Amino acid sequence: MKKTALYDKHVSLGAKIVPFAGFEMPVQYSGVTEEHFAVREKAGLFDVSHMGQFFIEGAGSKELLQYVTTNNVDTLENGKAQYSCLPNENGGIVDDLIVYKMDDDKYFVVVNASNIDKDWNHISKYNTFGAKMTNASDDMSLLAVQGPKATEILQKLTETNLSEIPYYHFTVGSVAGVSDVIISNTGYTGSGGFEIYFKNESAEKLWDAIIEAGAEEGIIPCGLAARDTLRLEKGFCLYGNDIDDTTSPIEAGLGWITKFDKDFLSKETFAKQKEEGVTRKLVGFELTDKGVPRHDYPVVDAEGNVIGKVTSGTQSPMKKVGLGLAYVDKPHFKLGSEIFIQVRNKNIPAKVVKAPFV
Repeated sequence: MKKTALYDKHVSLGAKIVPFAGFEMPVQYSGVTEEHFAVREKAGLFDVSHMGQFFIEGAGSKELLQYVTTNNVDTLENGKAQYSCLPNENGGIVDDLIVYKMDDDKYFVVVNASNIDKDWNHISKYNTFGAKMTNASDDMSLLAVQGPKATEILQKLTETNLSEIPYYHFTVGSVAGVSDVIISNTGYTGSGGFEIYFKNESAEKLWDAIIEAGAEEGIIPCGLAARDTLRLEKGFCLYGNDIDDTTSPIEAGLGWITKFDKDFLSKETFAKQKEEGVTRKLVGFELTDKGVPRHDYPVVDAEGNVIGKVTSGTQSPMKKVGLGLAYVDKPHFKLGSEIFIQVRNKNIPAKVVKAPFV
């Protein structure tokens, strides 16, 4: 198992450590609910250094990314980031990722921890464009400062005017005396904030500086469990649960990052799905009775026929109801449809609703 540069810090803080994507990661500190509400109402600090980072640069870098991702890299300006996915040859998804345009012919790509080698091999396979690729995953750390107070807290530590960085934009600056930090207005919680990327050796210094700067605002360390409930309340996909090698971006509701004004892998398959419609769709649902939906629970119709399965589910800390995401067969995926989630052999009624849930 790998460890992030902050592993000893998490242990010293009493975090519960679990194996995740090949890493020893903190799943919670003070408790999932407390951490969840800290991020929704104040601020939370996450170590997400397990994520993968690639630099793709030089002549052919844009052409390579255009071909291996679904979104249109042409729309990126320097200092702008883009959510996208890597399609495979069979109409599925290798991974979802964020593409940052650092400079003309220089891109920074952030991928999921469990897919670092897989993504690297996939992109390399199609690098007939002569782009220079560097896997910086083992050398970089990533902290996510999330919540309504996040900007105020981080601003104490940098001369960069954070209010001038729009959503899904970034800059490179100094934070707490550490230079060459990528400061990105992105995150996976839906509560606003920044993600900062830097060299491993500065990890403890930056962690301590952010916790100290945010003490007055109530910032607390947060683990992967709260990260999951936070992203789920906003309907954000998690690779391996809601999207994988067998699901298409059109089925997953990611048509908005699938642009047909360029050539890319599986373009024809996705264009056909968009034109003709799909037989199943990833939908949001809320239980209308008591119960907690979980990954892989069957979805059934009123007669008890299986019409899909839950990909992510939880008891929402904010709404106090069971909710989640599920692939549901046509025509049951229409908004407002009544479906049933099998929870411990009981069919709990639920309604198809539009995400985000909060």
